[in-house]
This record gives sequence, C-alpha cells and structure tokens, in this order.
Amino acid sequence: MAGSTLERLYFILVVPDPDWPVGCYLVQTKDGKNVLVDSGLPFSHEESDGQPPIWGRNVVEQLAEIGLEPEDIDTVVCTHYDRDHIGYHSEFTNAEFVVQRKHHEAALHGLERFARSRIHWDLPGRKYRLIDGDVELFPGLHIVDTSGHVPGHQSVLIHLPQTGAVLLAIDAVTRKEFWRVDRETGPMDMDRDGTIASTRKLIYLAEREKVTLVVCGHDSDGWKALKKLPEYYG
Repeated sequence: MAGSTLERLYFILVVPDPDWPVGCYLVQTKDGKNVLVDSGLPFSHEESDGQPPIWGRNVVEQLAEIGLEPEDIDTVVCTHYDRDHIGYHSEFTNAEFVVQRKHHEAALHGLERFARSRIHWDLPGRKYRLIDGDVELFPGLHIVDTSGHVPGHQSVLIHLPQTGAVLLAIDAVTRKEFWRVDRETGPMDMDRDGTIASTRKLIYLAEREKVTLVVCGHDSDGWKALKKLPEYYG
C-alpha cells in the first residue's frame, strides 16, 4: 500500500493449545514505533471451564527475545476485553490504549462479561484513546469495527511492504470454518446478527484490499501455519 509506514508483523503465540490457541501481535513501523495488538491470557488463570490451557511463554517474555521491554510499546490496540486478550495490558506503562468507545463504555457501565477481568483492562492513570468505528491508526494500519462477538469488537487490517495486506479478524471470526457469509455463530457471540454482519464486512474488505493472509483469532490450523516470533512478516 502506497504510504504505509509499517515494516514488520510478529505473531506471538502465548497459549499453544492445539484446540484453542491464544495469540497476540506486534507491528513495528519504519520510524521505530511498536504497536501491540492484545496481550494474551493472564498466567493466573483461575476461571477455566474444565482443563486449564496449555501454557506457553507470556507476551513480555517473548518480546524480550527480540530486545523489547514493556516500556518500549507505544500503542496497545485492545480488540476487546475478554480475558484471553487483556492479560498483560497492565505491563505496558508507556502505551496508549486504543479501544472502541462503545466497548470501553459498555465495560465500564457494568457489562457482566468483563467484570472478572476488570483488573486487567481498567487501568487508572493510563492513556486511553477511545475511537468510533473504522479508523486509520497509522498509515497502513486500519482499525475495523466488527461488533457482534461483543459490542465494539475491533479487527485490524495491516499493509506490509513485501507480504501485502494482512487481516487480523481476531474474534469476529474465531475459526476459518466461520469465514463465510452464511456462517453460524458460537455461544460466546453476544449478537448473532452483528457477528454475521461483521463477518460479511471482513470478507468484503479482504476482497477489496486483496488481502494475502487472513488470520482467524483461535484457528488451530491457521496458527500452526504462521511464522512466529522471532520470525516475522515484512
């Protein structure tokens, strides 16, 4: 994409569960900015329904592998406040947190789904940037409002110099089997019609932007095929 300032995209797998992988993402710009998308599951995970997850290394440990400390992260894109996406937000003390206004306000006003994880996303004294709808955050990095899974869920479209366009669907489309216009919805999707509409929006976006790589948030086969930190897409 002409005008893109992006240089690298890292995939960070923090829970290498073969059935339900959990990951986050690091985008680096040509002028040295570090943008983290989500931060994974907190290690002190006490609300598992059944077997606990298969733990990998947390996001802070993996960032250290490429020479980054938490204070080096300039921006954290909060796709949504489900527990497996916000576990280490508090570590990034210098970052601006980017979240959809309707999502943040729904959580603050007591949406029960996010109550138990509040300690990880309600961070007094931190910088929050509340946005409304689709926004170009940096040249080449677009936030896409994909409400449905939860109010104000957001996905991310990234334009890289060699790889081309990459779409991080996150939990708007958790698995590749749901990447279709006549998809079903899952038990964690709060708004059926909204989830379907957002999936169709992403499918259209992927066609329009000639996306070369679509990453569904918890797709086992998809995550297995990805290059992972310290490797990257450029």
